[in-house]
Amino acid sequence: MSNTRILVVAADEGLRAEPCRALTAAGYEPVPAASVETACEAVAAGPVGLALVHGTSVGDWRRLRRRPGAPPVVVMEAGADVPRAVRAIRYGAVDFLSAPDDPAAVLSIVRRHAVPAGGDGLVASDERTRAVLDLARRVASKPVTVLLNGESGTGKEVFARYLHTHSERADGPFVAVNCAAIPENMLEALLFGYEKGAFTGATRSHAGKFEQASGGTLLLDEISEIDAGLQAKLLRVLQEREVERLCGSHPVPVDTRVVATTNRDLREAVASGAFREDLYYRLCVFPIQLPPLRERRDDVLPLAEGFLRRLGDGGATLSPAARRRLLDHDWPGNVRELENVIQRALILADGEHVDADDLHFEMAPMAAPQAEEAGEASLDDSLRDSEHRLILDTLRQTNGSRKNTADRLGISVRTLRYKIARMRDNGVAVPDSSGMQAQTG
Repeated sequence: MSNTRILVVAADEGLRAEPCRALTAAGYEPVPAASVETACEAVAAGPVGLALVHGTSVGDWRRLRRRPGAPPVVVMEAGADVPRAVRAIRYGAVDFLSAPDDPAAVLSIVRRHAVPAGGDGLVASDERTRAVLDLARRVASKPVTVLLNGESGTGKEVFARYLHTHSERADGPFVAVNCAAIPENMLEALLFGYEKGAFTGATRSHAGKFEQASGGTLLLDEISEIDAGLQAKLLRVLQEREVERLCGSHPVPVDTRVVATTNRDLREAVASGAFREDLYYRLCVFPIQLPPLRERRDDVLPLAEGFLRRLGDGGATLSPAARRRLLDHDWPGNVRELENVIQRALILADGEHVDADDLHFEMAPMAAPQAEEAGEASLDDSLRDSEHRLILDTLRQTNGSRKNTADRLGISVRTLRYKIARMRDNGVAVPDSSGMQAQTG
């Protein structure tokens, strides 16, 4: 936090003194300013995480809020009444501080609303997120493989980039590969590279992602979707620290730090035979579990305000009713869903204020069917079960080959992977290709 600049704006030096002392002691960089004009100059000079503004002593602080690149504003005024606080929030402040002389109150509100410096895209206002961020900070400088586990949309790639930018490899490349989005017959060539003539269309040699990330960090996103054959080759690369290109004649040493992510429980995948146990332990040197957004409520509003600034023109604010509605939602889609909600709200909002009516959430899952709907529900269940059986039967016929199964079903490999993931989420056991080969052998 030491590189996060916090503006403290008050005409009287005495009003600035206590907040500045509290911020310095906590490792922030306070930037005192006696006027809104001076505060605007500070914003123009470099990123500012938050502005603490004594509203009654500096005049119209809304000019700072409307400035491009302006930070969130917290209005502070000792002993102010509720109407003043409500008015400040209606004018665009993200919060109101009625005890600016209380160091604990100052730090609490700064941790809740300050935008971290460095462009990491990380918001860590909630205590649980700060605990995870502390783990990430401590392991970032260590040359170990990290496994980030969390629901879809919790920000695993953001944390992976944080690990990279806070490591000794920060000046090296950061290369990300989405293992679930790439057909298995292409993923091997993409990861390990290939020599000229290795396959039709390989008109020149090409370095794989491991080589491209040498000296830096390679993110293997959704590692659980890699098929069994490629898991064995990946294990060898992690053990030997070298890759062999397709049709290559000699191994190529690589100095690459691997960060892997998954939204599945890999221990269950190991137990079911879908994931190699030895590869799991190679990846899970330092596991970090990312909590879902519903378990870190204090991050919701800072994230929403960050999306308002990034997706809008910087001047939009959330009404008190909109804030309450955001806090009341369970966020099954996590941060990604929140970003979508804010983007829709900016389109629908009338003027600079986003109200509760502008917030449109994803459609909730349908409630349990009533008696008169039981026949329709049974039909839906039957169709879903038939699809599951068809996929499983085709996988068995093709010895687990995702590509051949997708071809026979007339769908893309990506669609097949999605359906298999949904089947597993519903408790359907889907063996990997090696398990099916063993059954047919």
